[in-house]
Amino acid sequence: MSESMIIATSLQELWQALRLLEGPLGLVPTMGYLHEGHLSLARRARQECRSVVTSIFVNPTQFGPGEDLSRYPRNLPGDLQLLEAAGVDLVWVPTPEVLYPPGYQTWVDVELLSQPLEGAARPGHFRGVATVVSKLFNAVRPEKAYFGQKDAQQAAVIRQLARDLSYPIEIVICPTLREADGLAMSSRNSYLNADERRAAGVLYRALGAARAAYERGERHAAALLQTMSAILAEEPLARPQYLSCADYDTLAEVETLNEKTLLSLAVFIGSTRLIDNIVLG
Repeated sequence: MSESMIIATSLQELWQALRLLEGPLGLVPTMGYLHEGHLSLARRARQECRSVVTSIFVNPTQFGPGEDLSRYPRNLPGDLQLLEAAGVDLVWVPTPEVLYPPGYQTWVDVELLSQPLEGAARPGHFRGVATVVSKLFNAVRPEKAYFGQKDAQQAAVIRQLARDLSYPIEIVICPTLREADGLAMSSRNSYLNADERRAAGVLYRALGAARAAYERGERHAAALLQTMSAILAEEPLARPQYLSCADYDTLAEVETLNEKTLLSLAVFIGSTRLIDNIVLG
């Protein structure tokens, strides 16, 4: 580990700094406004790798029209302090012009996995994610890259991307970190007012009720989704966008749970869109 954290902006600065670091290298890609969930990824990378690189980049190409790109929370000075305390060696903070220079026209599309769930709700989202992650992998060339289970579909897309494009990178998916009431930690939680923050606990309660039914032996997806629906209906501030019971790897909806299954949901609490999931089996 280096004596003090290096901060790079341009590709040239990044590559110069990478020459100073010993492998194996761990990469933690983030959009900044860091919370304990991000820091748990950095600490895991710290345990498993000789050097740790974190990127901070609010990626414009994964936001759709009318989404929250302009108001996405940012706090670079605070982020840098937290990363230094977590033992990160190098932070890359590229500008949009560094990653998408004028005339940019090359995109990565993980076709089938990008279509359902978040892909259906946010068209083009995963094209932006897959493209920026490919660019981060190419620029940093880590041995391992760390992502959170909270973005389960993103994790599936990135696993597929790494296989399909032959990246020699181990994709490490780390557990979702939660607040005391079960709400998954997320930068977007900062949008919630006090009433909405109280209401937001309903997402995890709905998932927990479905897990309890599963543990009692329920294997019909429709019954588990109905259990979730009933809990969400009790919270007046919650507007579900989708509820899903899907195969963990393919994300195809299932009728009966046999294999590892992803139970996920997207819910508006007021005007804030929150996602969460658990894995069964």
